[in-house]
Amino acid sequence: MAAHMRRLTHRYRAVINNNLTSLTSLRGYLSRSYSQVQTDFSSNRVRRTFTDFFHELYQHIIVPSSPVRPRGDPSLLFVNAGMNQFKPIFLGAADPRSEMATYRRVVNSQKCVRAGGKHNDLEDVGRDVYHHTFFEMLGNWSFGDYFKEEACIMAWRLLTEEYRIPPERLYVSYFAGDATSGLPADEETRHIWLSMGVPSDHLLPFGMKDNFWEMGEIGPCGPCTEIHYDHIGGRNAASLVNADSPDVVEIWNLVFMQYNREADHSLRSLPQFSVDTGMGLERLVTVLQGQRSNYDTDLFTPLLSAIQQSSNCPEYRGRTGEADVGKVDMAYRVVADHVRTLSVCIADGVYPGMSGAELVLRRILRRAVRFSTEVLQAPEGVLASLVPTVAHILGDAYPELHKETDRIMDIINENEAQFLSSLKQGRRVIDRTLQRLEKNDTLFPVPVAWSLHRNLGFPLDLIGLMLEEQGLSVDQRALDVLAIENEKLRCQVQTSGDTLVHLDLHSLAQLQSGEVPHTDDSPKYHYSLTQDGKYVFQPCHATVQALYCGQTLVSEVAGGQRCGVVLDRTCFYAEQGGQSHDQGYFIRDGLPDVLYPVEDVQLAGGYVVHQVTAAEVLRKGDQVQLYLDEPQRLACMVKHTATHVLNFALRQLLGSSVEQRGSHVAADRLRFDFSVKGSLSIPQLQEIERSIHNIITENNAVYIEEVPLARAKDIPGLRTVDEVYPDPVRVVSVAVPVADLYDSQTDRWTSVELCCGTHLLTTGEIGDLVIISERQMVKGISRIVAVTGDDAREAREAGQVLTQEVESLSARLAMVTSLSLADANRLAKEVGILTDAVDCTPIPQWKRRELQTRLKGLQRTTNTSIRKLETKEAAVKAQSLFKKNANKNIVVDTVDTDSISVLMKTVNQYSDRAPGTLVMLLSHQQPSGKVLCACQVPKGFSALSASDWALTVCVRLGGNAGGSATVAKGTGSVANLTEALRCAEEYAQDKTQNRC
Repeated sequence: MAAHMRRLTHRYRAVINNNLTSLTSLRGYLSRSYSQVQTDFSSNRVRRTFTDFFHELYQHIIVPSSPVRPRGDPSLLFVNAGMNQFKPIFLGAADPRSEMATYRRVVNSQKCVRAGGKHNDLEDVGRDVYHHTFFEMLGNWSFGDYFKEEACIMAWRLLTEEYRIPPERLYVSYFAGDATSGLPADEETRHIWLSMGVPSDHLLPFGMKDNFWEMGEIGPCGPCTEIHYDHIGGRNAASLVNADSPDVVEIWNLVFMQYNREADHSLRSLPQFSVDTGMGLERLVTVLQGQRSNYDTDLFTPLLSAIQQSSNCPEYRGRTGEADVGKVDMAYRVVADHVRTLSVCIADGVYPGMSGAELVLRRILRRAVRFSTEVLQAPEGVLASLVPTVAHILGDAYPELHKETDRIMDIINENEAQFLSSLKQGRRVIDRTLQRLEKNDTLFPVPVAWSLHRNLGFPLDLIGLMLEEQGLSVDQRALDVLAIENEKLRCQVQTSGDTLVHLDLHSLAQLQSGEVPHTDDSPKYHYSLTQDGKYVFQPCHATVQALYCGQTLVSEVAGGQRCGVVLDRTCFYAEQGGQSHDQGYFIRDGLPDVLYPVEDVQLAGGYVVHQVTAAEVLRKGDQVQLYLDEPQRLACMVKHTATHVLNFALRQLLGSSVEQRGSHVAADRLRFDFSVKGSLSIPQLQEIERSIHNIITENNAVYIEEVPLARAKDIPGLRTVDEVYPDPVRVVSVAVPVADLYDSQTDRWTSVELCCGTHLLTTGEIGDLVIISERQMVKGISRIVAVTGDDAREAREAGQVLTQEVESLSARLAMVTSLSLADANRLAKEVGILTDAVDCTPIPQWKRRELQTRLKGLQRTTNTSIRKLETKEAAVKAQSLFKKNANKNIVVDTVDTDSISVLMKTVNQYSDRAPGTLVMLLSHQQPSGKVLCACQVPKGFSALSASDWALTVCVRLGGNAGGSATVAKGTGSVANLTEALRCAEEYAQDKTQNRC
């Protein structure tokens, strides 16, 4: 390791010296004195200075910020650090054909969100002046290029020369070592800083918590050195470093990636050392603009001003804690921070929703709405009105904010209206619950509080505040238990993926250092279409290059062992680009009757890894013959080409603003997510299917060609998604040869995409396509599920069968002129069964919507008939009971009915006839022995509650009951009905005579 670092140091010392002021001048610079920090840096200038410094002086490539939605990383809700998009490089898994694989020195400003998962600052935002949910991370990286000395020199020069920060205000921390982990102190970094002239009393050692950075539970990690800034100056503030002092803050973290944290928690030296630095733009701008609060910089002051003008609140004063009376300044900070987060996330395709990142964004929006409307007393719509200000502040760096301003405002307005409606509903729930509480109760029911949070989207802190206004509280511990249980349930995932074999970065490095060539997977594209319409897949013969078992490269595996097999060439498709991996098997030369099933195929750093459970011994160097599961592969090809055609049909119908938000291609069906305002209508669904059917009928050729990535991006009408593409890249075009796509005279609009998947050679092989589902996943994102071929034909046939059944039921209902209550209930049940069938059977979605509308009408018809018949029957029974119990103040009796609805209506009608009477009716079901109970008490009658009355009787019958103070119902099981009647009457008499 030491030799490796020495080589890097010697290699680049000349480069550093040519571009830097000498270390002697750096030491001299340290001795200069500054009376105040420079304040002429705008946030745009700070950001631009950072990237230009590394790009122009040290040849770093400027890489644009990735969207805040992580690329293919399910472990993250949001991009939360600058290094996220470079994880494939750190893990050794970057596609060797991609531009990313060529990166050695990189610089950028990355959009980050920390509001969920491991890094969650949401509840802290607003309470202080430096926490944010959205922030920008300035960073520079070296991937196996320069290391510690060069990184420290570059950082110091930028801060002290380019940004002109007084050196005496800077303090540097370094890793002190950790005996438990067997890690020595990072003396090398300490000596580097000392050699640069940093005073020893400004150079401080800290342990694992502060100065050892890890990517996660496992993965690359290493010691770090942090640069801290003293806002006060003119003193020695070493004791305040890492002491949570607002006066001395960390501004830059330089991480030296030199270890890998293994699954057993041990540390191994990385095959390639790297540098990963991160400096928060907001905090740096605060320093450079001479402020103490991030919210007093030009990143926020225009927003705070816009909030004040829109809400007519007192102007923002920057107060915190008890000094912030009424939490007005906290509300300013919350709204300003959250509208930035909402704007950036929505522009990047993350919309408020009900799960994952979308759920987090929904909570952020609702928290912002609450502070805006309840604390700042701002009118509805103010939150969205701030979006143009966000675009003005950040739009130069992130132009998508200008492009998406209208969409962002629409989505915020729609979600705000929904929440305000929920807020009114929630207040009614709280009020009703308070009415049922006893006078001395101080605790609000936990299940009701959780329901407000879970079902109506109330932030838990909002529930606490609303209850506090009523002098109540909720059992926070019980709420936390429910939240933890809910989180466990949400995080449950399929365990099948845990058994997959994945090459770790050490094994990848070992393959590369051993000069094992990357897998040639071009044979996966070697297939042809015969004249009789059959696909022929060419045979593939390969050599075992490596075997991977138990996180180790081995020379052989025994029969029964699960392992990863790397071949020199393969015809198997590794899962990528949304397409499922191939299945099949291979046989070893000399063992023609022994099959090695291929269970999974993954791509890692240019190597295709086949997951196999060895049937017999398998050795490195063995020759194998590969056999695809051809029907499964062909089915995926059909679905993938159909996905491209569907994407094109959507764009034809809805316009070029429609963007793909995700897709998955499997053998049985395809899934396609796209941006759209509202769900598709029945005519739109029909038009999409017609358009696709026309393309299928035309049997257009599918042209596929590899072209340089830069040239491919010049193709008019090209559809891309947020992925890292290889170079050269495959262009898939329907009906138009790829060479003709560049011809400006070509007026044919067609499907053309960058895609690594396997495709049909003609569109006719799709056979048919039926959209069996289309629904909004979150606001602005819809998901289509479709089937093809025979499955599509079966879906159409099932739709016709269900249509005939709905028409038959409709005709029978129309012919019935006089129904009995039993007949009406039977028909209503048929409508319900048919509704379930329509909802659950794979049929065309447009047909499903049509049938659902018709069935809702039939359900309304039967329900109306049932209500009329029940009312009529209840009137007869009430009349009979009235004759029998005339002049009684308490009526407890039995009624012969199987319907609790009829029983309730009978009680109601009797009470209308005798307004001051207490009425309870029981119905004994035969032969089940079940007892139905219904009762009503005159409104305002304080001596007796209907719900208490029903509960007392039903509990006596071994059942339960519920209701209000005036009306209640319940059930039980008969033991002695006469005794139950007597108990009911005595209870009512006791209450009315105040003897209980």
